[in-house]
Amino acid sequence: MRVFHPWLVAASIGLLAACGGTEQLSDNGGAPAPVAGEFKLVEATVSDVHAAMAAGSLSCVDLVQGYLDRITAYDRQGPELNSVIVVNPDALSEAANLDAAYAAGGLTGPLHCAPVLLKDNFDAAGLVTSAGATALDNAMPPDDAFSVAGIRANGGIILGKANMNEFAFGFVGSSSMGGLVHNPYDPTRGAGGSSSGSGASVAASLTMFATGSDTGGSIRVPSSVGGLIGIRPSLRLVSQDGILPLAHFQDVGGPMCRTVRDCALLLDAMVGYDAGSGSGQYNEPTTRPEDGATLVASADAYAALTGVPPSFADALDDNALQGARIGVVRDLFGSNAEVIAVVDAALAAMTAAGATVEDVVIEDLADITGYSSVSRWEFRDHLTEYLMSWSSDEDSHLRSFEAVLASGGYENDSLFVLALDALSGTTREFDPTYLENVQERGPFVRARLFAALNHETLDGTPLGAPYDALVYPSIQGLAAAAGSSPPTGSNNRLSPFSGFPAISMPAGMAATEPALPVGMELLGREFDEAGLLRLAYAYEQLAQGLDGLGRSAPTFTPELE
Repeated sequence: MRVFHPWLVAASIGLLAACGGTEQLSDNGGAPAPVAGEFKLVEATVSDVHAAMAAGSLSCVDLVQGYLDRITAYDRQGPELNSVIVVNPDALSEAANLDAAYAAGGLTGPLHCAPVLLKDNFDAAGLVTSAGATALDNAMPPDDAFSVAGIRANGGIILGKANMNEFAFGFVGSSSMGGLVHNPYDPTRGAGGSSSGSGASVAASLTMFATGSDTGGSIRVPSSVGGLIGIRPSLRLVSQDGILPLAHFQDVGGPMCRTVRDCALLLDAMVGYDAGSGSGQYNEPTTRPEDGATLVASADAYAALTGVPPSFADALDDNALQGARIGVVRDLFGSNAEVIAVVDAALAAMTAAGATVEDVVIEDLADITGYSSVSRWEFRDHLTEYLMSWSSDEDSHLRSFEAVLASGGYENDSLFVLALDALSGTTREFDPTYLENVQERGPFVRARLFAALNHETLDGTPLGAPYDALVYPSIQGLAAAAGSSPPTGSNNRLSPFSGFPAISMPAGMAATEPALPVGMELLGREFDEAGLLRLAYAYEQLAQGLDGLGRSAPTFTPELE
């Protein structure tokens, strides 16, 4: 079995510096000097960056160099977060090109010079997509994922690839390529998963923001323990093209950020109609092509289906809580006193800001959460389909699930899951549990969530005014010890089982030592990302002035001196 490569980040950063960095990175184990002048990278936003550029106090090269310095200082040194697998060797030259473009004509797009780390299951031309497994350490797809192309087109820079739970299996946050990811709020604790490196790197300000993918919680769980905004979009909104799959029936990519506005900007870049056959953008909700799902035929049809606004960022409203109606799902609160106290305080703040916040019951909730994720049935064939999507003539990558399994290029903990997937994948069309989950689950769950959101019984009898969103803790506990899964409960299942969007947002900080983030999740109607973002933004702005609520930066990764 091959082992992870702790030298990848150091080697690629060294190459970057040698290929045109404005200042060389330290190679003697000490923290490098900051290169961005007075600009503060900790908690920096896109707006901060563009304001500094307009003032002439920050270049794109300096910004990228500053994040590379922080990766050197904190990812393999100091708290050793292990959040980054590799940095983009062209990042500084791309930054220089953006500086030239800015000098000639201003910003190249809403994400101009915004560094983005991609979860290592997103394709980016010129970079390996390993899904964290050494079995795929030479798999270099020839082009960008659809969503990654959108990020570049909006002016973003791909800073590199983030570590992840190998193959997106689970919430521990460990891989044979990058090792175990640590939580920047307390490095003795884990960062969740499977988008563990994305979450830890954004929380620690090693990047502006990152992408994640979510099959059953993999954006929202690490966002919860990292004090982040993490968006699991509606299924069909973001193309699945170029994202190494776990289960197409539930997979979706989305943004992970420190602020709502930055997430809205990143989501603006990731959405859009994809005419390719691998988009997963079907006319029918929660339906497989094997059961009759048909691809959306045009950009106009996509716009009519999704109602995607011209810009999610432009629709934000800091007064959105005034008059809002929010249903609280108490049955998902669990028993952790610290989590309950912080979420209740957040709900009280929402009420004080003019929202109606009241308890709601989701009918048949135990039956909803009793359904199963379909990843163990779909991963085998969907991985092979992905690996076969480009030639191995150039990179000699493995081209099938069976070859990956036989290679041994993964952690021991992945072997059981792979073996189970191998068996389940061959019998899925005859397995009643799988068929129940892909044929019956969607309509059953959607009907009950619609009823809760509409504040009515299943037969349509009104119980009161409808809700704008449902809310509950993102997970039922705090970050777990490193190497363990956090206590998620079943809270992460509502969104993937329905196709509805969900946002995990920082409710506040638990009274622990050190203080740990508590996330709360907003769930909305299909394709109402704009409504959820407005509510999240209004709470974020409100919480900034309230002690113990909202996001606070981790103390283990301060500004470099």
